[in-house]
Amino acid sequence: TDLAGGAKFGYALIWVILLSNLMAIFLQTLCLRLGIVAGRDLAQACREQYSKPVSFVLWILCEIAIIACDLAEVVGSAVALNLLFGLPLVWGVLITGFDVMLLLAAMHFGFRKIEAIVITLVTTVAGCFAIQLFLSDPQWGPLAAGLFVPTVPDAEAFYIALGILGATVMPHNLYLHTALVQTRDIGTSAQSKRTAIRYNTTDTI
Repeated sequence: TDLAGGAKFGYALIWVILLSNLMAIFLQTLCLRLGIVAGRDLAQACREQYSKPVSFVLWILCEIAIIACDLAEVVGSAVALNLLFGLPLVWGVLITGFDVMLLLAAMHFGFRKIEAIVITLVTTVAGCFAIQLFLSDPQWGPLAAGLFVPTVPDAEAFYIALGILGATVMPHNLYLHTALVQTRDIGTSAQSKRTAIRYNTTDTI
């Protein structure tokens, strides 16, 4: 969605990316507070607070969001392998699925190992992004205008903006985050919970 927005509308929709990330950070921060203070993940909280029919609908909606996100991830990975190495899309999908199975198998060695793998991947992506940003030599004036001056050039830009928002603020990620923060070594005192919230908020940002 970011590539589509940039290819068709230049810097016009960068403000959507910024706003989406700020929204995601805000919601993730609320989720980590729920997980640390209440000791509940979002799914457990929904089950406790809502009736069974409402909880069922929320579950179905979350499953749809997970499927939509996973589809985009798998196709995106397959396209990337095709662009980088010329692999057919079918092989790219199979390799991506195999990678996921390896990652799940690594859970056997502990959650910290998974975190290390994810941090390595995120660092690699950040490094590649920084290099590409430097090589692309952006026009800083229009870029700053696109970042702080909201514009939606036409209806197609509106749909791409919605796609950017949906690809950044993912509902199932909120469920996941409330559970992940509970894997930390958090004490039972109010002070230790405040400290955990502070560190996890920094980590989220």
